[in-house]
Amino acid sequence: MHQDPASGAPEHGPRPARRRSDRGRYGRLNRERVLGTALELVDREGLSALSMRRLGAELGVEAMALYRYAEGKEGLLDGLVEAFFTELHARLDAAAPAAARVPGAGGEQGTARADGPGDGGRPHWRAELHRMAAGTYRLALDHPQVVPLLATRMLAVPLARRPAAVLEQHERVLALLREAGLDEAGSAAAFRAYSGWVLGYVLVELRAVVDDPDEPDPAFRLGLHRIPARELPLLRATAPSLAERAGPRDLAAGLDALLDRFTPAEK
Repeated sequence: MHQDPASGAPEHGPRPARRRSDRGRYGRLNRERVLGTALELVDREGLSALSMRRLGAELGVEAMALYRYAEGKEGLLDGLVEAFFTELHARLDAAAPAAARVPGAGGEQGTARADGPGDGGRPHWRAELHRMAAGTYRLALDHPQVVPLLATRMLAVPLARRPAAVLEQHERVLALLREAGLDEAGSAAAFRAYSGWVLGYVLVELRAVVDDPDEPDPAFRLGLHRIPARELPLLRATAPSLAERAGPRDLAAGLDALLDRFTPAEK
């Protein structure tokens, strides 16, 4: 018995011969290297640059060699979402206080849990939800080209077919909502609200506002001359504020208001 190199799942029977084309410019391929290189490419040149052929060139292999690790372009897009959440979990776990751990996906160890109140006097469940939201925000700023996929791939991929790292994030949020005292129905409602707020906030923060980055004059930099003053006076007046990122503090304030709606009495 051996493991499939793409998924890590056990396989029975003789191991398939590794093709010479599976050895890239910097050594043998694995799924982590393939997705990591895809993420670097997209960070550098945008989603439009991603293709099996281009990624193969980055890795120094034939494009066909990548099909062992991703089933075409759609598989690469799902892999970028997987890489995003894998990095998020790694960051959260590395920064978590050392203590007992709450279960993650599949009964495995998840987010570190500290005894007593969480950050800023918040209960543990609320502090962890804040930590996850802030971590998602910071990671989105590091990988802005991947952020649209966090929405579009969720529209295209059924729940049970999403990458394990995505399912683990869902499980962590639900576990914390249960810790807050919510039942199944309440947890589902709060999960939708939490997910919508965090993703929506990040998308609004990253949306394009500046028209000409090289223009020193603020009005021309934002392209205010393109916005009709009579028809859209409020949008034109607010555009300079929209061009500034609100930052994690507004994210946290909105999250507290949302959690107060679902859990008015602290547990």
